[in-house]
Amino acid sequence: MTDATADTTTDEPSSERAVVLLSGGMDSATAASEARKRGYEIYALHTSYGQRTEDRELECARRLADELDAADFLRLETGHLSAIGASSLTDDELAVEDADMASDEIPTSYVPFRNANLLAMAVSYAEANDCEAVFIGAHSEDFSGYPDCRPEFFEAFERVVDVGTKPETEISIEAPFVEHSKTDIARRGVELEVPYEHTWSCYCENEPACGTCDACAYRLQAFQNIDVRDPIEYAERPSYADD
Repeated sequence: MTDATADTTTDEPSSERAVVLLSGGMDSATAASEARKRGYEIYALHTSYGQRTEDRELECARRLADELDAADFLRLETGHLSAIGASSLTDDELAVEDADMASDEIPTSYVPFRNANLLAMAVSYAEANDCEAVFIGAHSEDFSGYPDCRPEFFEAFERVVDVGTKPETEISIEAPFVEHSKTDIARRGVELEVPYEHTWSCYCENEPACGTCDACAYRLQAFQNIDVRDPIEYAERPSYADD
């Protein structure tokens, strides 16, 4: 895996290709722009797995793919994660909780083993299109609550890819922000001129964003910490900035 701070490349055209898991959110948009900055041609993969805000996420993912001049955009519908349930993102009987940024508990928004499912699809897509990398936007504040966002998980999954693909296939799993905070991502995204107005992070609503769920809270805090106004609409904009 490569560190996002190692900014040694430009947007020059390249023969290298990368699949980017493009949810339509802030983190995936920044990861896609990072991949583009490193010279990769983008193959965007968007997964619909029954999440509450899927309509808005898909709209944003398509717009981002256009902005990035992606070589391809693939949407996969996977009902199994919703059928399995046990997450407030996919189960209407579970409430999406307001943010508790001091908690060490795994939140109800955790989708069991989601990233293994998504990365498996991404690797299939990558191998079929001769891509050299798969990018995912996970970061350090994710893995504090989501076990499938930890650096060890991505390192282990890369070994699975090596064992489970053709001998000549070489695909790296790139999580460029895995050791960085959401604030770091926002700062890097502003440098990369990520069109954050075309992203969506809220777990609850398609418009406006609630401003109080975990995803909204961490996003608002990140923008507040770098003194940049988040360009999307919110029902509430509480202050989450670090003192």
